[in-house]
Amino acid sequence: MPARQLLGPRVVCCSINLLYARSFCLSVGGKARGGTPALPDDVTGASGRRGSGGCGIASLVRAAGPGAMAALGGDGLRLLSVSRPERQPESAALGGPGPGLCCWVSVFSCLSLACSYVGSLYVWKSELPRDHPAVIKRRFTSVLVVSSLSPLCVLLWRELTGIQPGTSLLTLMGFRLEGIFPAALLPLLLTMILFLGPLMQLSMDCPCDLADGLKVVLAPRSWARCLTDMRWLRNQVIAPLTEELVFRACMLPMLAPCTGLGPAVFTCPLFFGVAHFHHIFEQLRFRQSSVGSIFLSAAFQFSYTAVFGAYTAFLFIRTGHLIGPVLCHSFCNYMGFPAVCAALEHPQRRPLLAGYALGVGLFLLLLQPLTDPKLYGSLPLCVLLERAGDSEAPLCS
Repeated sequence: MPARQLLGPRVVCCSINLLYARSFCLSVGGKARGGTPALPDDVTGASGRRGSGGCGIASLVRAAGPGAMAALGGDGLRLLSVSRPERQPESAALGGPGPGLCCWVSVFSCLSLACSYVGSLYVWKSELPRDHPAVIKRRFTSVLVVSSLSPLCVLLWRELTGIQPGTSLLTLMGFRLEGIFPAALLPLLLTMILFLGPLMQLSMDCPCDLADGLKVVLAPRSWARCLTDMRWLRNQVIAPLTEELVFRACMLPMLAPCTGLGPAVFTCPLFFGVAHFHHIFEQLRFRQSSVGSIFLSAAFQFSYTAVFGAYTAFLFIRTGHLIGPVLCHSFCNYMGFPAVCAALEHPQRRPLLAGYALGVGLFLLLLQPLTDPKLYGSLPLCVLLERAGDSEAPLCS
């Protein structure tokens, strides 16, 4: 009788044994993991996780009996070969829901934060303008409350999406000690280089020399006077700290898993720019200018605040710290938008315009070296995306 006919019953028996062993492993492995059947990963016997119960193909063959491999032969081995599964999508790697739901939750969370921040400014009813000290004090209270509660929105987002960043919440939001000194100095230096022309213009128009300026800066009395000035506190301390906390430290970790780091740099500032539209209502209320000029000014403000927001978002991602964007924000609030038109009409126009051009050129030249992630240690947002399977994010290197 031919050999194939002799092996026929053995093949049937081994097939029955294999099916029995597979059903046993699936029942045991599924119960161990909450009732979900374990799918075989490869021929090494890993199921879901390696060493999680030994219910792979090799385990099934061993459970079927010692003659299973000889009975099945080469054709049986080809039938039993299992290819590796394709790489899981980002949301599955992170253990969260589908990417569509993750993006909707992220966008809604960012929109809620922006509305809460702006809405907190108007919980107080007052007929006084926004620069009045009483109005500023009240807004300090409400905006500090909203900003201090904003990390709870990130916690809620994490629970809804199931995303596990792999780091603590404070670290993810840029509160960490690793690389804090270069993170505080280098971005500020880079921003001052960008404002080289306006700084030259300020020094030309200011009658005091450098020594007198340093005396004023280092004098305790001048700092005490600034700390009692509500407008100075708003522009240099409260606004930079709270806005960077809400619009960068909280929003970027929620947007990055959905859009990626590059698109998040340009998506996050949109919330920041739109949040500044509330100035229209106050200008219309007090009739500070014509309606057309008010809306034109608002559109211009939205444009440059969005560009500035993209820059500070870039700094936050590349350094992994919040202190750099806060200091740069405070410096830019002090300098204001560069007075290019005044520079064109300045008596020393040529050296001044050369300073403007030199500052922009050096800024573009030093942007990448001074924000090199190697200077600041491990970057929390890059760790988050690595866990999502995106290990080639361009901003992380």
